[in-house]
Amino acid sequence: VQLQAFGGGLVQAGDSLRLSCAASGRTTSDYVMGWFRQAPGKEREFVGCISRSGGVTDYSDAVKGRFTISKDVVKNTVYLQMNSLEPEDTAVYYCAADAHTHFVERHPLNYDYWGQGTQVTVSS
Repeated sequence: VQLQAFGGGLVQAGDSLRLSCAASGRTTSDYVMGWFRQAPGKEREFVGCISRSGGVTDYSDAVKGRFTISKDVVKNTVYLQMNSLEPEDTAVYYCAADAHTHFVERHPLNYDYWGQGTQVTVSS
């Protein structure tokens, strides 16, 4: 599967932004789809993921209640809706696909395929 993440940009604190991860080659229903982010000088961290069926989601404590992951099976696209953005959310955001797990997965090493990343910058 090939993944392409887009939708990043420069926003102000408190704004919302929606990232998209378009998949091609295979359906997202064959994977747990995750979102990760990496800020300068920091390790890549788990943001959230959605199960193969779309019925289960998991989020990091840092974004729980503010971010929502969803998927559109027809468009073969996964979304990350980000609300109440904070400067601490500034990072490059990546989508990824895990071919081995069925429900949720937080560890980046367990993901098999990665998109190219999209920059999100939140100004204070």
